[in-house]
This record gives sequence, structure tokens and C-alpha cells, in this order.
Amino acid sequence: METTKTKFIKAEEITRKWHLIDATGKSFGRLASQIARLLLGKHKVEFAPQSDLGDYVVVINARDIKITGKKLTQKMYRHYSGYQGGMKITPMSKVMEKYPERVLEKAVRLMLPKNIVGRQMYRRLRVNAGPKHSHEAQQPIPMDPMKRRKE
Repeated sequence: METTKTKFIKAEEITRKWHLIDATGKSFGRLASQIARLLLGKHKVEFAPQSDLGDYVVVINARDIKITGKKLTQKMYRHYSGYQGGMKITPMSKVMEKYPERVLEKAVRLMLPKNIVGRQMYRRLRVNAGPKHSHEAQQPIPMDPMKRRKE
């Protein structure tokens, strides 16, 4: 009986694509999970959990994302300064008013691995509140992450 060996892709063999996603009217959590999937590289045949094969993702219109339920009033973002009484709590509604891109960035970041590879993946995410982005030179491929397609 012949055994097959698992082929691991080398760093120089990785091809990274640029994806452009319009967040207008998309559900918050579902969009975040699809973006994390692209950053992880799970849509590729060569996927291995220990390797960084993901693509670049540019998101536009983050302020027009659809937030369902009571998340705007009940979801809180916490930041602790390290000092006694230094807990800062901000509701999602205030964060969406001032920095709408941070809401999506935070959701995606928490879906990625909590290690060096996860931080490298997170650096390939670009989120813009409006329709303009500065990555036209990379020719990102417009896509709808909610629809499945074969690569």
C-alpha cells in the first residue's frame, strides 16, 4: 500500500490575492466571519492551520453595516488602563458613531489566532468607513463574501 505525503507550501510559493468587500447592508457577524476566513486562507486548497496562506481584504462602507438585535445598546467595548478604577466601557453605538471601522476590525481580530501568525493575518485587513480606499493599484477583486464561489 502506498502512502501519500502531505505537501506543505513554501513561503515563496504563496500567491496572495486582494479582495474588495462592500459592507453595505451585510450582517455584522456573518461578514466578520467571512473576512476572517479569507484572512486565514481557509478558502484555499493548500490550507494548513499552522501556515499563513491568507489573502488581503479591503472593506468599504463599514458605517453602513447592518447590526441586528440589541447590539447597539447592549454590546460594550472594554479597555483597562492597568490602574485601579481604570476600566473604560464604551457602548457599541458610540463607537459606531465615531469610529465605525473599529467595530468590524475588533470582531475580525477576535476570530483570528491569538499568536504571531494571527497578528500577521490581521495586518492584511484594511477597513474603510466610506466608499473610498487607497488600494486601487493592487486591483482588488470585488466580491460578495455571503455567496459561495469556487476558486
